[in-house]
Amino acid sequence: MTTRFALTIVLTIIAGLWLDSIGPDWVQVVVSGWTWALLATLCWQVDPARRTLWLICLAWATFGEIVLSLVWGLYDYRLGNLPLFVPPGHVLLFALGMWLSERLPDALVSVVPALAGGLVLAFALLQGDTLSLPLFAFFLLCIRFGPSPKLYSTMFVLALLMELYGTALGNWTWHILIPGLPLSAASPPMAAGAFYCMLDWLAGSCARRRLAEAESVPAPR
Repeated sequence: MTTRFALTIVLTIIAGLWLDSIGPDWVQVVVSGWTWALLATLCWQVDPARRTLWLICLAWATFGEIVLSLVWGLYDYRLGNLPLFVPPGHVLLFALGMWLSERLPDALVSVVPALAGGLVLAFALLQGDTLSLPLFAFFLLCIRFGPSPKLYSTMFVLALLMELYGTALGNWTWHILIPGLPLSAASPPMAAGAFYCMLDWLAGSCARRRLAEAESVPAPR
């Protein structure tokens, strides 16, 4: 992915969420169309293995949004629906995170958990954001045992920035009380990035398994 394409993703997220927050309902359709077109362009530019990774990420992102928002009810989108730009937006953010993680220093793996830990603890004590405590614990597990700790650190920060931006604009709102659990959340939870780490780990694991299965098939003679 080129620097220009990475900047296009950043501008798409910033402008797309802003337009969705201020425009009439039909603007969401326009933003969704642009986001899907950008994802299609990304898939067209990469090799088959990377394309498979993006499509697997898209499937998991769609499933996760349905479960977390529509079924579990952790958060609600502005119009009470699941905006069609959200699943491809997750893939674009994942692609941006991969691109950034390859260019950032390895120290990120230790700096992000240390700073995030203090932030999570402060919000849990001062704002009642207790949902972030188990989420942050899962993030630490990803860092310790996952195959891409620098990617997880990068995504944790990117996701938090996007969550702060989206909730400030009113694109979505997290529920204070967590359905079915004795936990509460800020809007957004400070460790919401852990959900993105889970998405990246699942997508990467499925893609690697698929690649291994393909390589194990004997070539035709």
